[in-house]
Amino acid sequence: MRKASQTRKFPLLQGEGKGEDGVDESRVTIDHKMNEHQQLLDTLRRHEQELQFTEFSNETALALGLMLVEAAKREQKAITIDICRNGQQLFHYAMPGTSADNDAWIQRKNNVVNRYGHSSFFIGTDFRARAKNFDIDARLDPNLYAAHGGAFPIIIREVGVIGTITVSGLPQAEDHEFVVGQIRAFLGSHE
Repeated sequence: MRKASQTRKFPLLQGEGKGEDGVDESRVTIDHKMNEHQQLLDTLRRHEQELQFTEFSNETALALGLMLVEAAKREQKAITIDICRNGQQLFHYAMPGTSADNDAWIQRKNNVVNRYGHSSFFIGTDFRARAKNFDIDARLDPNLYAAHGGAFPIIIREVGVIGTITVSGLPQAEDHEFVVGQIRAFLGSHE
């Protein structure tokens, strides 16, 4: 009999196999995780469909960048913020409490967006949904590419991806949500 303190979270790692009811717990756990990843992918896809610009000038980058900085200050988030268009860095600001490591993370996340045309969180989640490991299965140098949340594509409606809006310093889902929330607020007040 299983003790209440034993976890059933990772049956493949624990060698549990079939449960007392005869159900293959490893399959149920994997299927449940795959379903969670698919639901998250649907949400991330909606973010990219919703958060599109009609234009993106240097002034747009400055206004959005300053909005991100003010929100980070207000919410006391130690993050680095970066906005690039067509390979040119238009805005960059490092909050107190960040380091050069955040700049390296930003570059690696931006490389993912520029290669795949989707948010870095979308790409990492897509690999996990297919039971793949980005660092191994993408066959890209992990020192140059990081499929972790925080880099969001600048998408021009009817044109496509032209750059990135990126933050680094929080757990990946929080990095992504911060960027998405601020882009949404910006577009709501400027478009």
